[in-house]
Amino acid sequence: MLEIGAVVYKPENKGDLVIFVTEENISQIEWPAAEVGDLISESGLEGKFGEAVSFSFLQAGRLRRLIVAGLGKTEDLDLEKFRKACGRALKEAEKLKIKELTAGPWQEELPAAGDVARALAEAAVLGSYRFDRHLSKPNDECLKSFKIGYLSERKDEVLEGAGLGEILGGATCLARDLVNEPANLMTPAQLAKEAERAGEKYGFAVEVLEEEAIENLKMEAFLQVARASTNRPRLIIMRYFGDGENSEDILGFVGKGITFDSGGLSLKPGTSLPTMKYDMGGSAAVIGAMSAIAQRKLPLNVVAVVAACENLISGAGYRPGDVIGSMAGKSILINSTDAEGRLTLADAVHYIIAEEKVTAVVDVATLTGAAIVALGNTTTGVLTNDDALYKKLQAASEKSGERVWQLPSFPEYRELNKTPLADLANTGGRAAGTITAGLFIEEFVQETPWLHLDIAGTAYTSKNLDYTVEGATGVGVRLLYHLAEDFVK
Repeated sequence: MLEIGAVVYKPENKGDLVIFVTEENISQIEWPAAEVGDLISESGLEGKFGEAVSFSFLQAGRLRRLIVAGLGKTEDLDLEKFRKACGRALKEAEKLKIKELTAGPWQEELPAAGDVARALAEAAVLGSYRFDRHLSKPNDECLKSFKIGYLSERKDEVLEGAGLGEILGGATCLARDLVNEPANLMTPAQLAKEAERAGEKYGFAVEVLEEEAIENLKMEAFLQVARASTNRPRLIIMRYFGDGENSEDILGFVGKGITFDSGGLSLKPGTSLPTMKYDMGGSAAVIGAMSAIAQRKLPLNVVAVVAACENLISGAGYRPGDVIGSMAGKSILINSTDAEGRLTLADAVHYIIAEEKVTAVVDVATLTGAAIVALGNTTTGVLTNDDALYKKLQAASEKSGERVWQLPSFPEYRELNKTPLADLANTGGRAAGTITAGLFIEEFVQETPWLHLDIAGTAYTSKNLDYTVEGATGVGVRLLYHLAEDFVK
């Protein structure tokens, strides 16, 4: 992973630089050499958002490179613009084969220098990420070191921000690695091992239950989904207790962990199947978030649960038309075996409330294609039964740059999940598919404050973006971390 650091900044320091400018302050910047200002004036660079232009100059007989990245207008500035500008600067650095890069200090009052340092560190780690472990010759041309310059009076806040950004970037890259790994390697058993490895490395406890123990818990909905695969299911329970004085206050995370989803007998189209390794993006998000929370030693209690399995086809698999049970005792009519995620989440959510005694729960899942139709690939759809909890999520969204949007949960939508043949049907029809899927899960949360995050559109990108490369995005890790911060007393 990219090395992140922070250094006292002096324009005459050796090495290659990136300086972030707004349309208002570009004329006030102290450039590292007088001729640089002339070059920038001649280039027509204005500091507009999206600009990333490189310059070369000699200083004390040494060739230096400078990348100037535009942030746009000061009044429109937020941390996500810093992340995106940093990502574009890194792409320019890669073209120039720069191995070490130092960012000039942010000297404006807002955003705060520490927050800017966090955002830049996150973007640098995420923008330099490559999933190349299966290449015979991995790319060795990428950036190796990124340092954030600071003025001496802002040392403490910049060091704090850069350190947090490095942790959050690393935890997000862990989630990306888990999701990008092909399904023949990332089986339910392997996902459990990866969670155990993360727990041992970062400091949280992990318990893994195999099939007999899952059966004893009567998690029938979960087991029905798992029936067809020779790779048997695992229930992964992660526990971090950082607030012994308030041991009864526990935040719960539940991540969807379908390590490969064929759709079962309700088979997916062939063109969709190669991307179905991404259906465990929710589980990766909660593993990454637990890793960050434990590394930071946040003073709160968090339990995360993943019901990991594959949804395949065999003579042992469940069928459309079946009526199955659940850990909560509710019967479920199976209209589609491709609506499997909500079945595993129903049992996992019930388990974390009934057995782990969480006082608030957030489930994260690549649950519905309808979420992509409604919100595209930029925004995570959210359902909730608690407006105060959603406000905490909105605040976490602003800090992380991971966009969320609350969907309605009017009573009429709940009617769509009803059937005369069982307590619930596992699909409510084509209309409002993201909403009915979330409200299906709500049937198992009792009165517990709850958030449902449908990351189907945001967990994966088919193209390189500003600080995200093609493949898994790791969405949810930073969002959940900042949400957890809000629970610290």
